[in-house]
Parts: sequence; C-alpha cells; structure tokens
Amino acid sequence: QVQLVESGGGLVQPGGSLRLSCTTSISIFYAMAWYRQAPGKEREWVARIARDGSTNYKDSVKGRFTLSRDNAKNILYLQMNSLKPEDTALYYCNGYPPLDAWGQGALVTVSS
Repeated sequence: QVQLVESGGGLVQPGGSLRLSCTTSISIFYAMAWYRQAPGKEREWVARIARDGSTNYKDSVKGRFTLSRDNAKNILYLQMNSLKPEDTALYYCNGYPPLDAWGQGALVTVSS
C-alpha cells in the first residue's frame, strides 16, 4: 500500500527553474530517488538521497538539480535550475532501489 504522488511539473523555457514535490508513504528510513523517463528512452535515476541524508547526482544534472527531504512531512523535493531541453521527461519519485509500483509522474517540458 504505497503512496507516490508527484507534482510541480510544467512548461519552462531553457535556463528556467522548477521545483517538484513528492508525497510518499515510503518510510523515511528508506533511501529515495528521483527518476526520469524521456520520450523513447529508458527510465533512469537522476538524484538520490541515502538514509544518512547524503545525496548523489548523475553527471548530467550535477550542479543544476538539488534533492532534499522533509522528514517530518515525508515529502521529497527536486529543485531544478538552469533547465535544458534534454531535461524534458516524466519525473518520478520512488525508493532506491525502486519498488515495483510507480506514481503518475510529473511532466517537465523545457522548450522555447
């Protein structure tokens, strides 16, 4: 009985910013991650946070994306800055490694 609800997506011009939110029932004692899937491509993780709060990022988003977690409210955030057209994708949150169930995702479109 897992809850995964992403929100905050939208249409942004290159160089713009967005903040995604994820409300989840997954325990704060599990590592979490943001994933994305671009059209015609496989889903990949882009940012993850370990149980101790440490974070890791794919090189493609490092320095532009910031993952944070509100342990009290159990909400996961992804701050995305300096967005590029190649960031266009459906963004999902899930455990790391992910559970079999996925939410609806948040669509991020970066275009001029």
